[in-house]
Amino acid sequence: MPKKPAPKKTVPKKTTKKTVKKATPKKTKVLCISHKEDADGISSAALVRQAFGGDSILVDYPGQMEALRDAADDEKLKSLFVCDLGLSKKTQDEFISLMSTLRKNKVTVTYIDHHDIDPKVIKSLKRIKVKIIHDVGECTAVHVYNTFKSKLDDHATFVAACAAISDYMEDRPIGEKLLRMYDRDLAMINSTMLTYNIKGRQKNPDFLLELVKHLADSKFPHDLPDFFAYAQLQAAKNAEMIPKVKKGMTVLKNLAHMEVLDSGAGAAVNCVLGLSGKDVGVAYKERVDYGNYAISVRGSADCKVHLGKIVNSLSADLGGSGGGHGRACGAVVPKPKMRQFITELNKKIG
Repeated sequence: MPKKPAPKKTVPKKTTKKTVKKATPKKTKVLCISHKEDADGISSAALVRQAFGGDSILVDYPGQMEALRDAADDEKLKSLFVCDLGLSKKTQDEFISLMSTLRKNKVTVTYIDHHDIDPKVIKSLKRIKVKIIHDVGECTAVHVYNTFKSKLDDHATFVAACAAISDYMEDRPIGEKLLRMYDRDLAMINSTMLTYNIKGRQKNPDFLLELVKHLADSKFPHDLPDFFAYAQLQAAKNAEMIPKVKKGMTVLKNLAHMEVLDSGAGAAVNCVLGLSGKDVGVAYKERVDYGNYAISVRGSADCKVHLGKIVNSLSADLGGSGGGHGRACGAVVPKPKMRQFITELNKKIG
């Protein structure tokens, strides 16, 4: 019998797995990171929100780098505005690095500020195409208004004017022009209420964000519920501070200083400056959870040195950070270095 042909072997076909590319999240998010401790930072965030929409994150100086790290990791971020957050020697290198990461991720970045900055930092930021709006001659909110006024409504002038008053810059060319548009007393009382409410509600982030939205919606500060009442409470607390400062401050050759226990350092420092008769006043409060001191420094009109530059360098040398304006600045230094900070500052301004 003829042999049956052997059955053909069936070789299974190789299946090629298709590589599915992970969809890149669409960049749509607009974010403003701004200073939470004064009316200038809050007003800046409000004006950015009115002009561009988006979200706001409010931080103090020690918290700004953490917020920027989170922003650098946000794949949906399209545009970032950083407002009223000065840089120190301790933070400026990381700041440039994070800005570089954001730019590589095709995020547009606008940095708006009026604190003293190392010119090398500005040059580095311009090199990576970060938009810089920086001038120590006006407050940050005025810069925001002046740069984006075509995108803002008429009420934005009032918001910027109040910020200028709160930063003692209402006599500058643009700030003075904006203030002239309104009854001065109306602007002054709203600016004062803003300052008292912001300073007194630092532990209430929901209120601060609601305030940003309120101002962005072109509403007066005095329209907020309980705004007057809360400002009155803060005014009373500040008045109670006067005898405490008289009793508790220490007067050195070139400055007066005081540790604050039951209020913020910023609320006490002007009392220390004025009541001491010195050209420089310093107030500081321990941040127990962080093991450091928050320091506020103020200078009189007769102060001959740039306090912001001195404090920036000194705080960095002591393992902290700080800086600011010529006659108004702040710092954070480790608790064991607080006494040395006072001693060295007294020497440097002599």
